[in-house]
Amino acid sequence: MSNETIEIEIEQPVKLTKEDFVSDQMVKWCPGCGDHAILSSLLKVLPNLGTKKENFVIVSGIGCSSRFPYYVKTYGFHGIHGRAAALASGIKITNPELSVWMATGDGDSMAIGGNHFIHILRRNIDINILLFNNKIYGLTKGQYSPTTSFGTITKTSPQGTIEHPFNPGELVIGAQGTFFARVVDTNPKMMTEVMLESAKHKGTSLIEILQNCVIFSNQIHSIITSKETKDENQLHLKHGEPMIFGKNNDKGIQCNGTKLKVVKLGENGISEKNILIHNKNTADPGIHLMLARMYPPEFPVALGVIRSVKYPTYENSMEKLIKRAKKTSPLKSVDDLLNSGNTWKIKPF
Repeated sequence: MSNETIEIEIEQPVKLTKEDFVSDQMVKWCPGCGDHAILSSLLKVLPNLGTKKENFVIVSGIGCSSRFPYYVKTYGFHGIHGRAAALASGIKITNPELSVWMATGDGDSMAIGGNHFIHILRRNIDINILLFNNKIYGLTKGQYSPTTSFGTITKTSPQGTIEHPFNPGELVIGAQGTFFARVVDTNPKMMTEVMLESAKHKGTSLIEILQNCVIFSNQIHSIITSKETKDENQLHLKHGEPMIFGKNNDKGIQCNGTKLKVVKLGENGISEKNILIHNKNTADPGIHLMLARMYPPEFPVALGVIRSVKYPTYENSMEKLIKRAKKTSPLKSVDDLLNSGNTWKIKPF
């Protein structure tokens, strides 16, 4: 028996820091823009995913949010308006080992990019989507967007918009999305936690970020984010815990049949045990859809991970199909294909 020593090199866990992802490009968002907080949160998340730096890709379309590929020191692809989802899909399917992040706005994703948006969710490709929702077109100077509230006066709706807005959560769940979360740009801690959970999800994850545009829609989310109203208008969801909110944690959410209801603890014999427990993993989207729809003044806005369910990813299913085809198909090459079936020779003139 040989006494030869065999050395086995064991790959060590990837150790990265926030500084590894800080770009040398000047960040040109307006001072006070919510995008700064989103960028800072993502820079904290990426080093903690155990992924090699060269395996990160940031993809974007057009808009203020779409400058992200320049502001994160990874591989990136700045695409054209509304086409980020198509580009991100192709990148991930071609190389499933990549960690693909898509930065998009409410106009880029749900207006010109609406068709791609619903299909990336339906296909469940393992991509992380950050949807910046400021309810306006910021980069192109203040036109109303698909999420602008009915009646809002903008440069393109001087008499008030007459279009009913999209609710991103409804759209995601309607497109059979497997992961939907919502956060506000004023809570970086929650944003970081949700981004980490998004990255761990296998499938398309979408985080709607209620983001402020200080120039064209300043304080658009103030009913949710202001110091005076946030405690009464934010419901922080935690899996397996009752849906309690309020400045004094004295309010909760009940489900009566097919409707949600706000109740006050201590009134009419209502206690914590009567409050709805959040289950982000239930396959039935009914409660998740109702949570996504909640909005003041009748309800608080649901924040955190609303829906996270398991379903096969598109790229894994595609790989299985390819392996099966290689194993069972009688055609092993292009030559096999060209010489199969009825063939004929063309005689020269």
